Amino acid sequence: MPTDVKAIVSVVVLLVALGFVYWSGSPIRPDFDKFVLFIAVFFIVAMWIFPEAGVKKGIIKKR
Repeated sequence: MPTDVKAIVSVVVLLVALGFVYWSGSPIRPDFDKFVLFIAVFFIVAMWIFPEAGVKKGIIKKR
């Protein structure tokens, strides 16, 4: 995934998580706010650390 797309997805995920945590009418329970923020940050870090799954060049078998 290109870096600019990763940055946009990261910002969107963080904003949505913050919205759910601080919105008074949020569907999540107030005692899960730290868990939601932790999971959002974990997803963002994992997206930046781990590469996408794919096939390396030269490994594709031809029939």
